[in-house]
Amino acid sequence: MTTNYPKRYTVTSALPYTNGPIHIGHLAGVYVPADIYVRYLRAMDKDVVFIGGSDEHGVAIPMKAKKEGVQPQAIIDKYHGIIEKSFQDFGISFDNYSRTSKKIHHETASEFFTKLHQEGKFIEETTDQLYDPVENQFLADRFVTGTCPKCGHEEAYGDQCEKCGTSLNATDLINPKSTLSGADPITKSTKHWFLPLDQYQGFLEEWILKGHAKDWKTNVYGQCKSWIDDGLKPRAVTRDLDWGIPVPVAGGEGKVLYVWFDAPIGYISSTKEWATREGKDWEAYWKDKDTKLVHFIGKDNIVFHCVVFPSMLKAEGSYILPDNVPANEFLNLEGKKLSTSKNWAVWLHEYLEDFPDQQDVLRYVLTATAPETKDSDFTWKDFQTRNNSELVAIFGNFINRAAVLTHKYYDGLVPSPTELLDSDKEILAALKAYPKVIESSLERYRFREAQQEMMAVARLGNKYLADNEPWKLVKTDEDRTKTIMYISLQIATVLARLAEPFLPFTTQKLLAILNTDTDSLVSWNAIAENDEYLKPGHQLNKASLLFSKIEDAQIQIQLDRLEATKKQNINTQKEITEQKPIISFEDFSTMDIRTGTILEAEKLPKTKKLLVLKVDVGLEVRTIVSGIAAHYTPEEIIGKQVSVLVNLAPRKLRGVESQGMILMSENTEGKLVFINPESTLPVNNGEIIC
Repeated sequence: MTTNYPKRYTVTSALPYTNGPIHIGHLAGVYVPADIYVRYLRAMDKDVVFIGGSDEHGVAIPMKAKKEGVQPQAIIDKYHGIIEKSFQDFGISFDNYSRTSKKIHHETASEFFTKLHQEGKFIEETTDQLYDPVENQFLADRFVTGTCPKCGHEEAYGDQCEKCGTSLNATDLINPKSTLSGADPITKSTKHWFLPLDQYQGFLEEWILKGHAKDWKTNVYGQCKSWIDDGLKPRAVTRDLDWGIPVPVAGGEGKVLYVWFDAPIGYISSTKEWATREGKDWEAYWKDKDTKLVHFIGKDNIVFHCVVFPSMLKAEGSYILPDNVPANEFLNLEGKKLSTSKNWAVWLHEYLEDFPDQQDVLRYVLTATAPETKDSDFTWKDFQTRNNSELVAIFGNFINRAAVLTHKYYDGLVPSPTELLDSDKEILAALKAYPKVIESSLERYRFREAQQEMMAVARLGNKYLADNEPWKLVKTDEDRTKTIMYISLQIATVLARLAEPFLPFTTQKLLAILNTDTDSLVSWNAIAENDEYLKPGHQLNKASLLFSKIEDAQIQIQLDRLEATKKQNINTQKEITEQKPIISFEDFSTMDIRTGTILEAEKLPKTKKLLVLKVDVGLEVRTIVSGIAAHYTPEEIIGKQVSVLVNLAPRKLRGVESQGMILMSENTEGKLVFINPESTLPVNNGEIIC
């Protein structure tokens, strides 16, 4: 593989909202792959700056503050500290980790907006926006939820559907609700500044659809293409809020910059902060054509980093564009979507309480199961298996054997080899090839594949010792044993260099055993140019275990904790189910509930929850759209007798008119069940679900 390296690299990772701590989904999706990539570039002696920071202006911040009864500043100060420490604890090696609440960021974002405003790059429009009549405020982004018009997900936010990843405006939602008061919003006129994305349609088609069709990940390219093919529309870059960066032009009173305008500029302001501290020229990392810009993000940020932010940079005119945006999909936990609100997560600060000094185990497992092209699942059993069967039994076992035997036979001194057999020469040749193999995977952002190749070096060493059995051979052939141990220690030294991007904490332990340091270690590029990486006579330190076996009891604690969380969520759901308003018998008597038989059933295209049913209700055969696809397949409900509310006003759902409603209930496991007309209504918590 021939690689044309740029002069320098600017690598960014998504700015996490400071409304809660970091969990394993964040690490797997963004921060571990970004850190692996940056550590690899440093090992290659490349000029790279790794930029991060906290996003402290998102709507989630004042929402959290309102819930806790404190000011937003208290929220961002609390969680910025927790998040930054978690990154440090797990070795995420930022060159600069900043905050969007800092003065330098407010100035940078304001200057960016002002320049575009002065050059006429925005359009001003007065439009109808959703407004909460109870709280007396406009409902921006996450202050409103509703049904996604694209996929039918019923809990989409006003800026994005986290189910299908579609970027939305609050006014796009079907049946919107205020998250502040629960009220049905009204519409009210307000003026905002818009970035006319439609004017950048041609640029984006040329730059993405033609320029990056082959080198961008299919999930990233596909989402961008879908958005562009739908036709781009102007996007508001201001909001009616009191938390954020004030709009810095006349007429902007009471408004702030939209967080997705402000936040990516945080990469620039954080770079400025780093450059000032280090005596560097920040512009070289953002405006020099020989700089490679790479954004590491999750799939819910693709549109903003591939369409919105590049359009902003293009409008400004002096910035480079991202070379790649290797976004990952979502990580699930034990088969369920990670959820902060439901506490269905593995929080990093809690992980270290249960598994102290085992950061690399989690980094390794998250990379091995990374959601690189599709959603993946983290399970505690897999975590245990990969640690015990791979890290302990292969990597750790090889290093421990090599170090212990060297001390036992040679007092810890690297022995001088005698005659090299063909098998020894093959090992050394293989070592020379591995840097380029791993490099090829990393340059294509295939971190799971790259880690497997790194582990292949550990497997090579483990097999070499097992095949040659120096603990037996030392009794009959001391010279051959010296060569075997010499070769083994060369493998261990190369492994220390190649493993560092993936297992930085383990590498430091390994370097301590080898009695060397990162600066003295053979460089990544020099591996292919040398035959010897640890000289004979070099003194090793005493061996120590790199990894510890994880017992069943430790895993059971984690599974029990999740089970308790699951039960708590069920009980909480029961507790918050409030009794609906009292109705009279006359109200109830107006409901015409009849027994029906399901004759046909099929999935409604492009939805995950909806089935289209043909139901014989005696009067006629009705078409009914029912949101039960997550609980039943079409085949298992044909012929089922059900209770049907037949005098409900017809309503169109995703283009299909629904002419009634199937009555359902929810059991204690949260599964929807039919209300059987021939038996007592099996209601949960006294509630019939329609």
